[in-house]
Amino acid sequence: MTSPPPAPAQELVLVLDFGSQYSQLIARRIREANIYCELVPGTTPWARLAERRPSALILSGGPASVYDANSPQVDDAALDAGLPVLGICYGCNLIARDLGGEVVPTDLREYGAAELVIDDGGALLRGLSGTVPIWMSHGDQVLRLPPGFANHGHTVNAPFAAFADQDQRIWGIQFHPEVVHTRDGMAILKNFLFDIAGLHGTWTPRSVVEEATERIRAQVGDGRVICALSGGVDSAVTATLVHRAVGDQLTCVFVDNGLLRRGEAEMVLDVLHDNLDISIRHARAADRFLGALAGVTDPEAKRKVIGREFIEVFEEEARALGDIEFLAQGTLYPDVIESTAKDTVESAVVIKSHHNVGGLPEDLRFQLVEPLRLLFKDEVRRVGLELGLPEEMVHRQPFPGPGLAIRCLGEVTRERLEVLRAADWI
Repeated sequence: MTSPPPAPAQELVLVLDFGSQYSQLIARRIREANIYCELVPGTTPWARLAERRPSALILSGGPASVYDANSPQVDDAALDAGLPVLGICYGCNLIARDLGGEVVPTDLREYGAAELVIDDGGALLRGLSGTVPIWMSHGDQVLRLPPGFANHGHTVNAPFAAFADQDQRIWGIQFHPEVVHTRDGMAILKNFLFDIAGLHGTWTPRSVVEEATERIRAQVGDGRVICALSGGVDSAVTATLVHRAVGDQLTCVFVDNGLLRRGEAEMVLDVLHDNLDISIRHARAADRFLGALAGVTDPEAKRKVIGREFIEVFEEEARALGDIEFLAQGTLYPDVIESTAKDTVESAVVIKSHHNVGGLPEDLRFQLVEPLRLLFKDEVRRVGLELGLPEEMVHRQPFPGPGLAIRCLGEVTRERLEVLRAADWI
């Protein structure tokens, strides 16, 4: 087996997504190994992928069959690029078929728990022996391996459940290592990332903070930034990152709508203003919101009223601040993924209309600063701790934008909100 090349300056694993319900989970598992990873459409041309200079590729599972007429296909050039490749389930079948093997539908389908028999572990299954509990979800079967490939594991109904051309560092596995039901799944993924691909795992909360700080400075320059604080971890981490990067060029707007949890306004102001010295405009708008909600009982109607009032209050505060070029938002990676159209990579920049202050008037003309847009929620929490935010703010229960109004049955009144706050606090 040839030795892996030295790790590039920026380690990047791309997960080619073919529609598996587990695709995001693959990315999360890779990031848990301190290696940066992104999801891209599985059909992305290799020329586009090559621009990203990936260190390795993972082909996800998916609901289609490789022999279906309209099934998504991987660019052949991606498999010929010399990168380490791991194909999972559907991705495994693509590798087998495209490199000269044969894949067929089978009546001996496997859905759920199964046992992998290790024949000859090879690099991917190093440290495993005997039989290993795994998770299967397939209706196709690799009938014949491509030239140069050897088999390393099988199940009762899948004679080629783990196979590889180890010299080319291309592996296919019929099962799902990313789910907890596969007992040694993380060990298998780490074998691929570290032993086969030769990566080093340098992507940490500290490196995220350092890289985000540099990006924000480069984007903002001498401009001014505004950020809407909600009391949640996403906006708090966003504000803290931007403040670390550009200091007094940031002004936060905290819209106190009277629908927050007990002590929430005080905590936000204490942590972010008093301790971190972030400039915050405290818009005390409880009377305004409660007045607008008077007589409104339908939950969806409440959401619309609260959204409208928030936009109006935020707009007033923004205009009072004068010339501001940038808006900082706490967009997260799942928002980006869900907003991605199936056919293009560029569409990943689309922001969901409901996110944070989506729907602000066009004449505000902000440029967006989104330092968290490639992070999952748990990663945001780790970054928050790295930035010095307190545990009680970083790990608190997520809180929806409309606040307690939705959980307040019927009309929203001060008295009902106080009862709800007390129960919530207990």
